[in-house]
Amino acid sequence: MTVAPVPALHMVTDRRRLAPDARTPRDEVTALLAQIAAAIDAGVDAIHVRERDLGGAALTALVARAVQLAGGSPTRILVNERADVARAAGAAGVHLPEAGIAADSTRRFGPSWLVGRSIHGEGVPADEAACDYLFFGTVYPSVSKGLASGAGLDALRRAVERLHRPVIAIGGVDVERARACVGAGAHGVAAIGAFLPQAGRPLRLKPVVDALRDALRQH
Repeated sequence: MTVAPVPALHMVTDRRRLAPDARTPRDEVTALLAQIAAAIDAGVDAIHVRERDLGGAALTALVARAVQLAGGSPTRILVNERADVARAAGAAGVHLPEAGIAADSTRRFGPSWLVGRSIHGEGVPADEAACDYLFFGTVYPSVSKGLASGAGLDALRRAVERLHRPVIAIGGVDVERARACVGAGAHGVAAIGAFLPQAGRPLRLKPVVDALRDALRQH
């Protein structure tokens, strides 16, 4: 069996930041699905559906639609925290929070799943061996986390040195910062803000994805 490589370029969703002027929850989801479709067309490696406030049925319907949009493409759809939703919707895997269930426990839902975990400190997760990759952050100041400062590149380097799984840098990542993160040893990067419309401009993800991909390839 051929094992797919660990994704290097990850988009994390946040429908509230994407569509702050949406009048209804349906409008938010419509905007989010348009963003997901654009990211798939642009060639992003993985999309993390991170919509924690949605109920199980609504989240499952959203993820199922995202999986349908990604069908036939290399993009993998992951669900944050909700392994049950990922299974029901046919997602490619699950991303776990730092204090979430053990990664190996999710394998009963999807033996071939892509499974990752977020870490924020200096430790090593007990289930590291069961993870395919690890998110480390917040590296730079992040709007989504409400942080005025990040852990920094030195902390990222230390994480890469002590961990035995591919490390994905997250937190305040843009093109120049992506280059710095990969230079510090990260396997790839993840972001929310980099994939959002800027200054009222229309959503155009292909130039963003291409620029980030070029930044990653330089290392």
